[in-house]
Amino acid sequence: MMKTIDSDAHVIESDRTWSYLADDERHFAPLVLDMVAGEVQPQSGPRPATQFWYSGDFIQPKDNADTVSMDADSREMGNVETRPAHMDELKIDMQVLYPTIFLAPCARDAVQEAAQYRAYNRWLADIWQLAGGRLRWAACAPLYSLHKVHDELAFAKEHGACCVFVRPFECDRYVGVSYFEPLFRAAAELDLAIAFHSANASYQNNSFHEGHNFGRFKLAMIAQFHWLLENELPKKYPDIRWAFIEASSAWVPYALGDVEKRLTRKGKKLSDSPLEDNNIWVTVEMTDDIPYVINRVGDNNLIVGTDYGHTDTSAQIEALRLLKERDGLSPASVDQPDQAVRAVTATHPPRNRKRKLSPSATT
Repeated sequence: MMKTIDSDAHVIESDRTWSYLADDERHFAPLVLDMVAGEVQPQSGPRPATQFWYSGDFIQPKDNADTVSMDADSREMGNVETRPAHMDELKIDMQVLYPTIFLAPCARDAVQEAAQYRAYNRWLADIWQLAGGRLRWAACAPLYSLHKVHDELAFAKEHGACCVFVRPFECDRYVGVSYFEPLFRAAAELDLAIAFHSANASYQNNSFHEGHNFGRFKLAMIAQFHWLLENELPKKYPDIRWAFIEASSAWVPYALGDVEKRLTRKGKKLSDSPLEDNNIWVTVEMTDDIPYVINRVGDNNLIVGTDYGHTDTSAQIEALRLLKERDGLSPASVDQPDQAVRAVTATHPPRNRKRKLSPSATT
């Protein structure tokens, strides 16, 4: 039977998350700030933000997602059973969980980053076990402590992680420079996908784009995608699967066209099937001109997620059902057997294996 896999869902961190910090690490837990005066800051959610996370000398709004379509227990995993129960209502068999607070930088100090990520990863490991394997997750790698990356990811792999959560501009660098070789070696060895999620790890970029999340998060994803292909990183690591999550797909043809021009100037050639040949998957959104995107890149390496738990512009709780009802999409592009595309959740597929877009087999 064909499974429905949501490739982009979220958990909202709470005090429960930081309870996994060691006793001598408690001071690394983010603080929650309540606004007592001043202007209420606008946010994309259903109500203005009045609470904020403070971590690593950076303040960001604490997520205030809609609780009409989901309750707080389901979002914050206070009772893990509530999430699978809601997934049953939505006809979703499995979700891949991403963090929320780490979409922006939360630690300038390497020790603080490692402590926060270690706590988060162990929280998600317990969630995976309590949910009977239905909640897979993206592991956080302590990239300011590269000597710890392999062991941390090995733990995550053994406890339900299926990919590594990576933001554009980690450590204020493009992800792909030689600094990140320990990450790529570990991901290849452990068969974990590198999943770029709409976010931004650069303190400088976050400050520069403050109040403009399109520039801060979405354009950073496009730049990282372009950098990856122009510098032909997937050729260097052919066993790694790469995913670009929650940034839509409408920009992909434009980015590919520009990459092609730049490679041509270097006497190189972009593949005729650049996503498939480079093991890259991209999530689509309901607002995308999906038939146009398929016409340019094919339907083999497109996936879809709901952004469950968020109020982001890509949030579409019933995205999987709505995609099936979308005009202009052939049934062959929408549905497929269970053994087809698994960009994030499965082991690495054989090279050159044909894959099909499936909203019901999203990863």
